[in-house]
Amino acid sequence: MAAKLFIWVGHPRETSLSHALADAYQRGAEAQGAEIRRMNLHDMDFDPDLTHGYHQRKTHEPSLVEFLDNTKWADHLAWFHPLWWGGMPAKMQGVIDRTFLPGITFAYRENSSLWDKLLTGKTADVTVTADTPGWFLKFMYGNAHKHRITKQVLGFTGVKVTNYSHFATAKTASEAKIHDWTQKAYNIGADAGRR
Repeated sequence: MAAKLFIWVGHPRETSLSHALADAYQRGAEAQGAEIRRMNLHDMDFDPDLTHGYHQRKTHEPSLVEFLDNTKWADHLAWFHPLWWGGMPAKMQGVIDRTFLPGITFAYRENSSLWDKLLTGKTADVTVTADTPGWFLKFMYGNAHKHRITKQVLGFTGVKVTNYSHFATAKTASEAKIHDWTQKAYNIGADAGRR
């Protein structure tokens, strides 16, 4: 049975290094016969503001419905995005705020501080581009974004991150370096396609 992969590019611009890495990843996965669904953040039209928190739900716009459908359909997720101010772009965060909701991706237990992880059994690859070198993020900030996205976002809902890749320094990367990164992304995609 073919692996079912949902690729999401969380860069708000139409073209970017994140897109190029996602393209390479997708080629690698497709070479292994994987079934692919893909969404690009720049194509998604929605209100990113969770105005009322969890007290009142907004109706999901079509792009958010599609995002949730793809997430639930997939066995494996692949998220690509730049690191901006130590986190993901605001519009990408807006997708998560609006869709990763109680009763959809997790469920609080009554009279308990515990919760049920409704996406348990899924795995994910996360690929981040940055201008900050990985060693600096690790020693100065303790890899805060890596911990947040793998444990507090995906991990909170039951998704196990099997590969977290950090490509830097993006702003000074040579063509040879970018080629090397895209080859690595291709190989990670191929691994995912063999699942």
